[in-house]
Formats: sequence, structure tokens, C-alpha cells
Amino acid sequence: MPFKPKSPCSYPGCPKLTHNRYCDEHAKVAAKQYERYERDRESKNKYNGRWKKIRARYIHAHPLCERCLAEGRYVEAEQVHHKVPLSEGGTHAEDNLQSLCAVCHAKTHAERGDRWGKKGKLEAKQATPPTNPGAGRIS
Repeated sequence: MPFKPKSPCSYPGCPKLTHNRYCDEHAKVAAKQYERYERDRESKNKYNGRWKKIRARYIHAHPLCERCLAEGRYVEAEQVHHKVPLSEGGTHAEDNLQSLCAVCHAKTHAERGDRWGKKGKLEAKQATPPTNPGAGRIS
């Protein structure tokens, strides 16, 4: 299957083309900036060195994306996801973890509605009754 065409690195002023958001040179810089300036203090405390060891051990034992594998696709896992988030009482226990590729991880959070500022919008959309698009139309 052919690759998606490369796009410019998102780092300001970088002309390099990449398959990811940032080129290899700027990926670490962007991650550092996120950790330092954008990530909240509570998350920093929960995802510490201990978490990195748990994550490395889990992804070594489960190298394929578990959602893709259930659908018959073999895709390398890139991230370890908490089924029940730590903020909702979840733990780092192995039965609460799931290895996912970046696409499935994004889908999971989009379905939950807890990323990209859409948490309330998804819940409101589900609670709003559907409207009748043909109402008031004259034939």
C-alpha cells in the first residue's frame, strides 16, 4: 500500500518534509516544549519515570495495536492507552492498559470526546434530540 505524501514539518520555519507532524530534528524539541509549558502539573506527576518503565515493558510484550489486531490488521503499536483514565480512578495495572497505534489512540480519545476541547460538545450532541429536516417545507 502506498504511503501518504509527506507534508512540511510543523515547526516554525522548518522546510523539511515528513510523514509525522514534526521532522526527526524537531520532534524532541516540540515534545520538550509540550512537557514544559503545555502539560498540566497533575499529568506530569502521573506520567513519570515509573510510567515510562511500565509502558516500555507493556509495549514490548504487546508490540501490535490491539484494536487493529481485533480487526485482522497487523499494525505496530506506538502508544500505551489506559482503558480507564488515571483521572477517573484508573491504574497502571496491566488489565487497564492497551497498546495502540497512533490512529487508533486518536480514534479512542475522539470517541470518548476528551481531547481537543470537545468533551462537552459530544455529550451535548448525544443529548440533543434529532430535528426534523423536512419540517416547515412546502411541497
